[in-house]
Amino acid sequence: MSAKENRDNTRQGQLHDLKVVEFAHVVAGPMAGSLLADQGAEVVHVEPPGLGDAARQMGPKRDNVPLWFKVAGRNKRSVTLDLHHESGRDVAHRLVEWADVVIVTLRNDRLRKWELDWDAVHRVNPKAILLQISGYGANTSLADAPGFGKMGEARSGVVHLTGFPDGPPVHTGFSHGDAVTGLMGAYAIMAAAYRRATDPDFDGEWIDLALFEPLYRLVEWQIIIHDQLGIDPMRAGNQLAVAPAAVINSYQSTDGDWITVTSATLRSVINIARLLGFDEDEYRTSEQQLANKKHLDDGLREWIAKRSTADTLAALSAAEVVASRVFSAADIAADPIYAERDDIITVEDPDLGPVRMQAALPHFRRQPGAVWRSGPALGEDNALVYRDWLGLSVEEINNLERHGVV
Repeated sequence: MSAKENRDNTRQGQLHDLKVVEFAHVVAGPMAGSLLADQGAEVVHVEPPGLGDAARQMGPKRDNVPLWFKVAGRNKRSVTLDLHHESGRDVAHRLVEWADVVIVTLRNDRLRKWELDWDAVHRVNPKAILLQISGYGANTSLADAPGFGKMGEARSGVVHLTGFPDGPPVHTGFSHGDAVTGLMGAYAIMAAAYRRATDPDFDGEWIDLALFEPLYRLVEWQIIIHDQLGIDPMRAGNQLAVAPAAVINSYQSTDGDWITVTSATLRSVINIARLLGFDEDEYRTSEQQLANKKHLDDGLREWIAKRSTADTLAALSAAEVVASRVFSAADIAADPIYAERDDIITVEDPDLGPVRMQAALPHFRRQPGAVWRSGPALGEDNALVYRDWLGLSVEEINNLERHGVV
């Protein structure tokens, strides 16, 4: 069965008729497109001929086949196009005209030069939604500066808050800034698409997203606390600089496992005090609990250190205290709850055979998304997109191929 036949036979999700073209490489922009593709959008990933998107070579390999792009590029169409050529830019404008959504991550000056900036996109397709992701935003003095996700994480305040008080700031162990920017980008596209569908006067939309803004938005309390209290929250290890309750930390069992315990209500903290044999009357109010926070933390650490992981989790569950062992990838792959949720799926890949990866999330129970292909080969969909969708003639495509444009 061909990729096209497979795509048509598994057409699922909420976004069947949404057409997306992304002039975006590596993580943030393609993540936004990937989330849309998982829900049925038709996403065309534009790559330069030759090596393609740099993400194709990122990360570990098996039998010299890179693994990361098998997930990052899934559910998309791959076409090759050299935007340095005028004829390539002409085809790019045909793609913009075809699309409902355009995703770009090129620098401002390059967007203007290649006429993929807001003014050009809006001129070519007045109803198009443009998601522009950049390091510092399109309207700043650093609009033309390069930017990557780790820079966004550093500027957001998140890294300053992550780590232990006596240690350096710590980045999370994945492309946190890029991934969250992709997630917020997909959310923003959906907000604009709703207005496009309901407003008869819709005149396109330009979503201008800087890499530091999504994580900055998610740390809800940092600005108001600084503004109103003059406090600059600092690192607090596995606790939180600004915590909703008295017990939030990770503790090690006799098995060497780390167990995270969270008590976000007065009742759950009292349950911990009871479990530890403390006087419950000293933990009735939030003020009392915060005043005794260190006593609770030290007591829980000592209590868990004397018990196995299984005994600890069983006792905490019986006391209605929320806790979890800190999972590794191997733990996730073997976990029954992940299995019950169908959160890990198997996809047939032409290079690797069956591969396991995340399901299309979140779950829509009436019309779920699906994964119909792993990351495609470079330019695998040139004929389908250029000939069948854009209507280029065989002669035009042959001419573009002859000049190395596609």
